[in-house]
Amino acid sequence: MGADRVLGVDANEITPQLVPNRFADAVGPDAGGPARDHCRCVGHSVATRPNNVVFHADRQDTEAAGWRHLLALIDEAAADGRTVFTPFVELTAPERRQIVTLPATIAKLTAVKRLVLYGTNLVRIPPEIGSMTSLEVFEPYTSHRLHWYPYELTRCTKLADSTVSTRVLYGNFKFRPPFPRLQPATRAVEADFAALDPDVWGCDAVRTCSVCDGPVDGELRQVWISGLVATDVLPLLVNACSAACVAALPQPYPGYLPTPHTGGPDIVQPAAWR
Repeated sequence: MGADRVLGVDANEITPQLVPNRFADAVGPDAGGPARDHCRCVGHSVATRPNNVVFHADRQDTEAAGWRHLLALIDEAAADGRTVFTPFVELTAPERRQIVTLPATIAKLTAVKRLVLYGTNLVRIPPEIGSMTSLEVFEPYTSHRLHWYPYELTRCTKLADSTVSTRVLYGNFKFRPPFPRLQPATRAVEADFAALDPDVWGCDAVRTCSVCDGPVDGELRQVWISGLVATDVLPLLVNACSAACVAALPQPYPGYLPTPHTGGPDIVQPAAWR
């Protein structure tokens, strides 16, 4: 077959198809320095995955200019009832690098249908995202330091489309990196649930139960569960107030660990897809 023909069709008759970049408007200005840090926490293949992983220890600087700017953007979005929220487009590169979590005030964004968190420096999403009940499209794509998500994301029952960089997720099916080991059931007399170390607990505070939404004031039980959220299977961190709430969790997604678990290098996961 001639080089100018493809499957019997004249190459000159083939019309090139352009693939639109859906995130072309999701990137903020580059000037001023790097907009994010990089990590290889989970590796990128079976050969490079670590035997053990831990949570990012980054703490949010609530005095940083980027944090104050983000708070203002959330207030504006809540006030005008916008349905698409792309806050990081409005931040400078240094400001974007300062943001390692979202403010709890995202709970006010009840009209937002599309949340774009493209290429951020985030290391965690707060449970208050579960209050964004109108959310239909969730796009944290190329936010490569997001290795897990809060179970409260499952409360966004209208969520139908997601774009997540799955290769950086704990337990992803492609090469099964490990999950951080969670703490055993802990009573309030042993830890202050309002002031936790994020490198130990994954978050800096737990106030309400991921399952029943009641107060966590007696004991805290943390487990991992892999669940389908929109179009992606995500490792979800559950902060439960009791053994009963852990027992009430749904069945994990097929092909992943079949029960909620506490992570660590000794957990045996299904074979990697590679």
